[in-house]
Amino acid sequence: MLTGGPLDVLTGDYLAELTMLILGRDRLKDPDLGYARTFLRQLEEGLGLAHERGVRIVTNAGGLHPAGLAAAVRVLAAKVGVPVTVAHVEGDDLTARHEGALTANAYLGGAGITACLRAGADVVVTGRVTDAALVSGPAAWWFDWSPEDHDRLAGAVVAGHVLECGTQATGGNYSFFTAHDVRRPGFPLAEISPDGSAVITKHPGTGGVVSAGTVTAQLLYETQGPRYLGPDVTARLDTVRLTDDGPDRVRISGVRGEAPPPTFKVGVTRIGGWRNEVVFVLTGLDVEAKAELVRAQLADALEGVADARWTLARTDHADADTEETASALLRLVVRDPSPDRVGRALTSAAVELALGSYPGFHVTAPPGPAQPYGVFSSTSVPATQVPHTAVLPDGTPLQIPAPPTAPPSPPAEPATLSAGPAEPTAPPASPGEPAALSASSTEPAASPASPGEPAALSASPAEPATPSASPAFEARGSGGGAPEGVGGAAPAVSGAEPRETVSGAGPRETVRAPLGRLAGARSGDKGGDANVGVWVATGPAWDWLRDTLTVELFRSLLPETRGLAVLRHELPGLRALNFTVTGILGDGVASGHRFDPQAKALGEWLRARHLDIPVHLLPPPEGTGT
Repeated sequence: MLTGGPLDVLTGDYLAELTMLILGRDRLKDPDLGYARTFLRQLEEGLGLAHERGVRIVTNAGGLHPAGLAAAVRVLAAKVGVPVTVAHVEGDDLTARHEGALTANAYLGGAGITACLRAGADVVVTGRVTDAALVSGPAAWWFDWSPEDHDRLAGAVVAGHVLECGTQATGGNYSFFTAHDVRRPGFPLAEISPDGSAVITKHPGTGGVVSAGTVTAQLLYETQGPRYLGPDVTARLDTVRLTDDGPDRVRISGVRGEAPPPTFKVGVTRIGGWRNEVVFVLTGLDVEAKAELVRAQLADALEGVADARWTLARTDHADADTEETASALLRLVVRDPSPDRVGRALTSAAVELALGSYPGFHVTAPPGPAQPYGVFSSTSVPATQVPHTAVLPDGTPLQIPAPPTAPPSPPAEPATLSAGPAEPTAPPASPGEPAALSASSTEPAASPASPGEPAALSASPAEPATPSASPAFEARGSGGGAPEGVGGAAPAVSGAEPRETVSGAGPRETVRAPLGRLAGARSGDKGGDANVGVWVATGPAWDWLRDTLTVELFRSLLPETRGLAVLRHELPGLRALNFTVTGILGDGVASGHRFDPQAKALGEWLRARHLDIPVHLLPPPEGTGT
C-alpha cells in the first residue's frame, strides 16, 4: 500500500470478537500485553517509508492496551530512527463494570481519532472502535467535518465498511471469483470527497478486481437491516448508490445519515467452560451402523457431561477410488464447566475402542486435554457513561463528548420475520471538483488537504489467523426495505429498476438450477447470529429474487435454520436481500458451536441449493457462444 501509489492514511483493522478473547487471555498472563504484537513487526518494515511519504497510520491494534502499544511504537520509532509523533485513544475498556468478564469493551466512534490527527499525530493507536471508525475518523479530520455532518459521516462509514475486511472488497471471498484473477488480490482504498461520497479502487497493477459486485458483497457483510447503527452516525444502507467510475473503480454516493443512537454497543467475552472433540473415520459400507455402534459404546462415558453433540458428515462416495473419498466423519464435541469431565480420560476412552468397535476404526488425531472455550455477548451502555478519551501526542488527555443523539426511533415498518418458536436532515453540499490524487507527502505534516481535494485511505492486512468479522454496530429494531427515518419519513429510494412487465406473456419457462447460477452471497457472524446477504445484477433478476426468496423458502433451503428466528430485509438500491439467523452460532465463534463457527460458508451453501429459476434470467452456459 505504501509503494503502490498515492496514499494519505493507512488503516489497519486487527480486532474481531475472537481476537478480543485471545487478547484477554494474553492479558491474564501478562498485564503489559493485550495488544496485537504483529502490528509492531509490520510497522518496523514500513514506518520509515510512511513518514517519508507523509502517510498517517491509524490502527485498532491497541486492543485491550492502546497505551501500551503506543509506548511500544515510540520505542520502535526510536530504534529505527524515524521521528514520528504517536497518540492513542482509550476509554473503551469497561471490564471492571462486568463481573466475571474476561473483556468488556464499548465500540467507540471516530471522534477520538479525529482529535489525535488534528493534534498532529503521525500514528494513532486505538482500542475497541468500530471498524468503520478507522476511516470515518480520518475523513472527519481531513475535511474538518462536525459531529452534525451526518450525511458526510455516513458516507465515510459506508466506505469504511467496504475497506474493513481488506481484500474482501477486491475479489477475495467473492461468489463469482472464477471470472477474475484473484490469486493475489490487491488491497482496497477509498478516495473520499468532501461530501462523503467515495470511490473504491486499488493501486494500479495489483491483482483482483473492484466491481459493483465485489463492493455490494462487502456492503452486505455482517450487517443487519437498512439502518447501520454506529456511535457517530446511523448510516442508511437503503440509500447507497453504486456506479461504475472506470476500470476497478466504483463510486459510492447518495448515502444518507441520521443521528446516532444514545447508546454504545459493548462486546463482552467470558470463559464459558471446557471443550474437547474426537473425530472418528468411518470407511466403506454400513456407515450409519458404525456410527450407531460408537455412540452406544461411549454412552456411559458421556454420562454427566453437560453437553455432548454428535454429527455425521457423509463425505463418503459409493465405489470410491481412494480410501479418503470412501470415508465419512463422525464428530463428537463435548463441553462442560469442569475440564476433568471432558479431558483426556474421556478422549482416551474413545480411542481405547480401537480393538473392539467397528471395522477399520481410526480417528483423525490423538486424544488431547480439554481446552477452554469463550462466550461472546453484547449489551449497550449510555454514550454519556463511556469515558472516550484521546491522549494527544504531548500526553494531554482530551475528553471526547458524546455526539448529539437521536431520540428512540418510532416503530419501523416491520421486516419479514420467520415463525420460529423463539420469536417473539439536510443534504450535504455539492462536492468540489476532485483534484488529481497525489501523495500527501506534499502536504504539511499536520495539515489536512483543502476542502476540494479527496482523501485516499486504505485497508492493510491484519492477523490472518483471526479474520475481522464485526462491522460497526448491530442493527437494533431496524425495519424492512423502507422503514421510517428518525423523526420523519425515510428518504426516497430510486436506485432499483422498475419491475419488468411483459404484455400478454404467460408463465415463464423455468429450470431446476443452483441459486448461485444467478445470485451472489456473502455471510458471516455477529455474536451468536449469522447474516446472509444475497444479491443479483439486474432488475428482472431482482424482481424474481425479491418475490421468490421468502423466509419460508430460505429456511427450506437451509434446514439448519429451522426452529430459529429468521429476519429478512430488502435493499432495493443494491438489488439485495439480507437475512439474519438468530442463535445459529450459539455463544459466538469462540464457543465452536457449529462446524462453520463464523458462518463464513453459509451463503455458499445457500447458493448451492437448487430451485426453479426462470430460464431467461440465467446466464448462458459456458461454451455456447451466446
